[in-house]
Amino acid sequence: MSQPSSDVAFTPAVKAIQEKRGSRGQYARMEQRGGWQTVITPDLAGFLSEVRSFYLATASADGQPYIQHRGGPPGFLRVIDERTLGFADFKGNRQYITTGNLSENAKAYIFVMDYAHRRRVKLWGRARVAENDTALLAKLWPEGYQAREEQAILFEVEAWDTNCPQHIPQMFHAEDVAGTIVKFQERIKELEAEVAALKAR
Repeated sequence: MSQPSSDVAFTPAVKAIQEKRGSRGQYARMEQRGGWQTVITPDLAGFLSEVRSFYLATASADGQPYIQHRGGPPGFLRVIDERTLGFADFKGNRQYITTGNLSENAKAYIFVMDYAHRRRVKLWGRARVAENDTALLAKLWPEGYQAREEQAILFEVEAWDTNCPQHIPQMFHAEDVAGTIVKFQERIKELEAEVAALKAR
């Protein structure tokens, strides 16, 4: 039997702790079914099409971890095929820690948090930097987005999982809240005008 996809995270050390603390049984049953999802489903693709930010984790060859925020307009994290994600990497502070890590260790991890709907998705895989690939960068570039281009990053999904909403605070994007407030203000003006007209009668 091939290894379950969840072994990407459930190492022998992790399984030993699960056994010690009583959760090994439930995860063993999941592993018998093959573990976590390994392809990008339509539901996941739909979720990612609304993403405005995520965290990308990498590590150096000797295991020093690093996590970096990536943000852009909705859908800037693109589904290329059922196993591949890609995004345009914008110029930032020019530390190049992620780029350096990926040059010697392709293992990577994407963590997506949707505070408005209290959802989170975890994706394990391998990533690579695509430099000087103008065609790919043009394909991944968010239309009309104002930023300086740097390179493209491709992420090959090996496994992904979701978490329950427990302990996720519900928060909303400022621009979404602002739009709702404007609608309420417009409606209030309409109602005030109706009240004034009724009083004038």
